[in-house]
Amino acid sequence: MSGVDASTIGTIRVRLHPRASGNRVTGYRDGALQVGVTAPPHGGRANAALLEFLAGMLGVAKSRLSIVRGHSSRDKVVEIEGLETEVIHSLLKSAPRSSSAKSAR
Repeated sequence: MSGVDASTIGTIRVRLHPRASGNRVTGYRDGALQVGVTAPPHGGRANAALLEFLAGMLGVAKSRLSIVRGHSSRDKVVEIEGLETEVIHSLLKSAPRSSSAKSAR
């Protein structure tokens, strides 16, 4: 993505729903992005699926995303290097709401 400034870090609040029927954004509730992923919550698989899904939606490398709070909770704070918070919310609101449940790998 052009215009990515590595010194900029944006954050979003996420409410994660593991073992969903598909990887998708279902909207915002109480200021948190509602995201469902097909992965189970065990062994960090749902967290990894969340980061991969968000990276794809935002058009940035997965390595630019990190969970900074809520590793073992459904309520999380995700940091995205290179994008301002307002840009992140704008991209998420305009992006398609779902993706294939299978990884592209």
